[in-house]
Amino acid sequence: MTESLPVDVADVLAAVLSTDNPVHAVLRRQVPHLSVRARCTCGCGTAYFEFDTSEVDPVPTGPRTVVAAEAQLVTEAGERPGEVLAFTQGGYLSWLEVCSWSDDIEVTLAAARHWLQPRS
Repeated sequence: MTESLPVDVADVLAAVLSTDNPVHAVLRRQVPHLSVRARCTCGCGTAYFEFDTSEVDPVPTGPRTVVAAEAQLVTEAGERPGEVLAFTQGGYLSWLEVCSWSDDIEVTLAAARHWLQPRS
């Protein structure tokens, strides 16, 4: 998707922003301008972004923080161990968060990437 993002982040963003939602279309145009500023140190893979906001248009969410996109994670066994959330601040993508609801299944960005891939 973009040279400046790690593949795991780019793939998960592509998956959660893949709907026909007009807000997601605007956010997809922001992705090529993103870079990862920091990652969560716990190992979950949450990524915090930075980019030049003069290069892209914001989504019309106002100045607040908003969950702009989300995807539940479903394992091959049908379990739902967590979700991935894409947040905006002031209309710009600001971070991609990996949330775990399970004590038994490790939920990481790599796992989320796998579970979000279309199944044949």
